[in-house]
Amino acid sequence: MPHLRSRRRLGLAVPVVLSLTASLGFLPSAASAAPLTVRTARAADGPSLAYVVNTRTDHRTIDSVRKAIAENGGTVVAAYDRIGVIVVHSADPDFGERMRAVRGVQSAGATRTAPLSAAGTTDEGAVQVLSKAEAARASRNAVSGEEPLEADQWDLRAIGADKAATINPGSRNVTVGIIDTGVDDTHPDIAPNFSAAQSANCVSGKADTTYGAWRPVDADHYHGTHVAGEIAAARNGIGVAGVAPGVKVASITVAQPDSTQLFYPESVVCAFVFAADHGVEITNNSYYVDPWLYNCMDDPDQRAIVDAVNRAQLYAEHKGTLNVASAGNSNDDLDSDALVDASSPDDSTAVTRTVDPHKCFDVPTQLPGVVTVSAVGVKGAKSYYSSYGKDVVDVAGPGGDKYQIPDTPSKNGRILSTLPNGQYGFLQGTSMASPHVAAVAALLKSTHPHASPAQLQALLKAEADNPGCPAGPYDGNGDGVVDATCVGGKRVNGFYGFGIVNALRAVK
Repeated sequence: MPHLRSRRRLGLAVPVVLSLTASLGFLPSAASAAPLTVRTARAADGPSLAYVVNTRTDHRTIDSVRKAIAENGGTVVAAYDRIGVIVVHSADPDFGERMRAVRGVQSAGATRTAPLSAAGTTDEGAVQVLSKAEAARASRNAVSGEEPLEADQWDLRAIGADKAATINPGSRNVTVGIIDTGVDDTHPDIAPNFSAAQSANCVSGKADTTYGAWRPVDADHYHGTHVAGEIAAARNGIGVAGVAPGVKVASITVAQPDSTQLFYPESVVCAFVFAADHGVEITNNSYYVDPWLYNCMDDPDQRAIVDAVNRAQLYAEHKGTLNVASAGNSNDDLDSDALVDASSPDDSTAVTRTVDPHKCFDVPTQLPGVVTVSAVGVKGAKSYYSSYGKDVVDVAGPGGDKYQIPDTPSKNGRILSTLPNGQYGFLQGTSMASPHVAAVAALLKSTHPHASPAQLQALLKAEADNPGCPAGPYDGNGDGVVDATCVGGKRVNGFYGFGIVNALRAVK
C-alpha cells in the first residue's frame, strides 16, 4: 500500500512568485564565480546517493561540469541540457559540496537522504475495491445511455460532465500525462484512450520507453490507474466514464517500485521534460516530491531540488503544457505564517520542524504557473481533509468526502474509478480532485486548441462556480468543532479559489 501523506502547498500572489523566481534564477553569482575544482576521482566512501547538478545551459559550461562530475566521483545518469539539469549518482559523501564549488554550477545537492536501493500520493484513506457482486448490482441500476457503474459517479453530474460528453467528449489531439505510480493501460476502460507513444518510466531519472515500462509494478500501485479513469475512462458500455472520455491519457511513472512509492526529484524532472518533448498538453500531479514536504532555500540540498524541478516544469509550460496539482489532505490553512512539518525527510528518520512557508517550498504545486486544486464533496462543500488558503488554491474539484453522502446506489461519497487488473474502487483525496480539473482543462484545450497554459488557467477560473464561503462555522466532520475558517468573497476565497470547475461550461 502506498504511504498516505498530506499534501501541502504554499500559495503565492504575484509578488511572492516573482521573489521565488528571483531566488531560483538561478544563483549565478557565488557559484559561477568559484574556480573549477579539479581532483582525482576517488573510491566510494559511502553508500551511493542521487544528486541534481544545475548549471547554465550553454554547451561549454555543461561539458566543463560533466568533466568535473567525473573528476569528483560522480556518474551521469541523465543530462537535460536544455534546462541545465544533470542527474548524477555518487558514493562520495562530499560530492554535493564539491560540485557547488565548480564554475558554472548554480546549485547542486542530494535528492534523497537514504542510499539508493535496487510517492507521496494524495489520496486520503485506503481504497475500497468494488467486488464483482457489487459491480453487478450497480450495473443493474444503470440508466439507459449511461455506463454500467455511472449511477455511482455523482462527481460527473456535480460538474456537468455527463452533459458535456454529449456535446464534446474531448479531442483525440489532447493528451493528459499522468505523472504517478503507473497506469494499467490494459484496463478495458483505459485501453481505448491510452497513448503508449507518450508514455515512459522515469523512475531512474532517465526515460525508459520500453513497451509496458509505464505500467504499475503491482496492484498496490493503483493510484495512477484510478486517476487515469477519472480523466478519460471511455464511454464504451463498460464500467465507468471519465470527465473527458474522448481525450487521451499517457502514463509517466515516477513512483519507486517498492512499497514506499516515493516520488524523487530526478524522476519528476524527467517526467516534466518527457511530457513537454512528447506533446503532452496537460499533466496531472497528485503528489509532492519526496523526501521533503517543504524544501527550505537555506538548505543547499533542498534548494537544488526546488531549482531542478522548477526548471523542468517551466520548460514544460514554455512548450505549451499546463501542469495541474493537488493541494493536500492535511486540512491546513496554507495562507498561514508558519507550519509544522513532522514528516520530513520521509525516506529516513523524520525530524519535526517549524517552517516558514514563504522560504520553504512545496514542490511541484507551489511553483509558478502550476494550478493548485482543493477538494469538495457531493454537497459542494470543502472536503473535511482538504487543505485550503486565500490566494493559494486556484480552483476546486470533486475529490470525495465520506461525510457528504450522495443519493446514489452505493451511498458512497468517495470517487469511483478504475483500478489495475480490470477492477474498480472508491478513493477520496485532493488526488481525486486534481484529475477532475486536469480533465476539464483537457476539454477546454479541445474547445480552444490554440490556448496557451496561461490562457487555459484563466479559462478554468472563468468557467468555475464559486459557492462562496460558508455562512456559518465550518465543521467538516460533524463533531461540533470548527475545523477551518474560510477567508474571501464570492469571487475568490480560501476554500475554493475561483470556484468549482464546470465541464459543461468548458465545452460550451
